[in-house]
Amino acid sequence: MLKHIRTTIFLSAAVLLVTACKKTEYKFGDIKAPENLALTTTVVGVDASNPNGNGSGQVVINATSQNALTYNIDFGDGRTQVVPSGSLTYKYATPGTNDYTITVNAVGTGGAISTISKRVKVFVAFEIPTVILNALTGGTSKVWVTDKDAPGHFGVGPAALFEPIWYSAPPNTREACAYDDEITFSKDANNNVFMAIDNKGQSFSIGAATGFYGFGGGDACLGINPGTNKKLVFMNATSGSTPAVSTGIQFDVPGNGIINFGTGGTTYEILSITPTQIHLRNIGIDGNSWYQKLKVK
Repeated sequence: MLKHIRTTIFLSAAVLLVTACKKTEYKFGDIKAPENLALTTTVVGVDASNPNGNGSGQVVINATSQNALTYNIDFGDGRTQVVPSGSLTYKYATPGTNDYTITVNAVGTGGAISTISKRVKVFVAFEIPTVILNALTGGTSKVWVTDKDAPGHFGVGPAALFEPIWYSAPPNTREACAYDDEITFSKDANNNVFMAIDNKGQSFSIGAATGFYGFGGGDACLGINPGTNKKLVFMNATSGSTPAVSTGIQFDVPGNGIINFGTGGTTYEILSITPTQIHLRNIGIDGNSWYQKLKVK
């Protein structure tokens, strides 16, 4: 009886020892790389007039494949994102027209990866600060005129400064043609800003710029054609101005660049703006800084 008990104890210990030493095995399944990986990209707003998009910077990205568990997308601008569905609308942020290489890594079982890339060209319009956009257009459209009652509504000074230290017009002292222009700023659904001018047939020009507009002589009211509705191009100011003297935002006016009077310059820096007043500065063809003040009609 005792021998039987000892034999039983020995056999049980042997079973436990064998069981304890046996390695547990795990099975992960087959390692499969995604197959038939495809990538489509659509820049939002592309048409004949906007070959690189409407300025929103949005691109619709759609990656598809067989056996993919998820997708890791590199947008080519320094940012990446894990997108399980493979589809999203991405917004680029750098203003201007830029090329980006979109790279998609499709991840399959066991971490196997298949890769595809595609290059896109995207136009991103400068994002105008909301306070400026709303003040300028009123959210839709707003008409402005020369603030003829304000001191310094016309002025000139050196290019290195931001005030009209050489000449600052007293109220109501300039030519009549400089006071009857109506300037309409409007915006579309994508916050693109447009400008239309009704100059009643004439605009004022400084003498140094009359040749720029196709005329001759000194300061004068001229039959300048202000053109049709113009799309303005906004950007950060390049003048080196500080917040103490400027908003730090400027815009280019296509064509002859004229607003309420002509200097031969086409780029205007917004020194200050409220819902009822604008103070602008531009560098004229003579190399001087010229100033003009507008008010809501």
